Amino acid sequence: MPRARIDLHTHSTASDGTDRPAELVAHAAASGVDVLAITDHDTTAGWDEAAAALRPGMRLIRGAEFSCAGPTGRADPDVSVHLLGYLFDPEHPAIVAEQLRLRTERVQRLHRMTEKMAADGYPVDVETVFALLPDGASAGRPHLARALVAAGVVESVNEAFAKLLYTGSPYYVPKADTPVDTAIAMVRAAGGVAVFAHPLARRRGRVVEPSVLVDLAAAGLTGVEVDHPDHGPEDRKLLRGLAADLGLVATGSSDYHGTNKTTPIAAETTGEDALEALVARATGAEVLTG
Repeated sequence: MPRARIDLHTHSTASDGTDRPAELVAHAAASGVDVLAITDHDTTAGWDEAAAALRPGMRLIRGAEFSCAGPTGRADPDVSVHLLGYLFDPEHPAIVAEQLRLRTERVQRLHRMTEKMAADGYPVDVETVFALLPDGASAGRPHLARALVAAGVVESVNEAFAKLLYTGSPYYVPKADTPVDTAIAMVRAAGGVAVFAHPLARRRGRVVEPSVLVDLAAAGLTGVEVDHPDHGPEDRKLLRGLAADLGLVATGSSDYHGTNKTTPIAAETTGEDALEALVARATGAEVLTG
């Protein structure tokens, strides 16, 4: 019997992807994905549409990617990190409140970044940028990047980030993210499981030391994303060994964003045993089957 093809990290138009949730499911099915996780940034708004679009026999893992801040394990300041929460109760009061706060932070940040760029003469404005967000979508820098592409300032979303929107650029505005240990506790309290997303994605900026994962494992972290497009071979080897030592579930995912990124869906995948280990520890939401 062929092994299931499992992608546990994808985004829709509910945050910064370009496929509507139903289109995401359809694209995953056409790409041979058997198990799909929808993990939009700081929102569960795409869950219902994705569930309604499931193909026969296909399974949906409902989740979200939480914007977090955490220690690097060095003497430098905290760093932006991401936590994938799976199969949690979306109505849990702490989840509802924190996701709302994070989405509000995202809106305020995007306003300020757009205004800073407009003040320097870039052909963008708040109305145009926010017109790119579907109703209820979680705002993010990719929406500003798309506006820059449409205005002819850059040729791609990746170029916009590389030249203008990267962390530390003159137009970058930080946001008040959730402490990562708080986010882990929140996901667990809502019956979910927490997986550290792309911890060694060095091309994005500063990353955490392995000691941070040791501490978070003790704080209730369930897994770590090992196979990710932004992880090199040596870092994958390091993370896989660390996961084995700490009893963490090692996952693999594409981090698919549609046309906002060049990575195809299921470019990286998760093993069936790893998926079963995650599902066995979750009580907040069921795996849905088409």
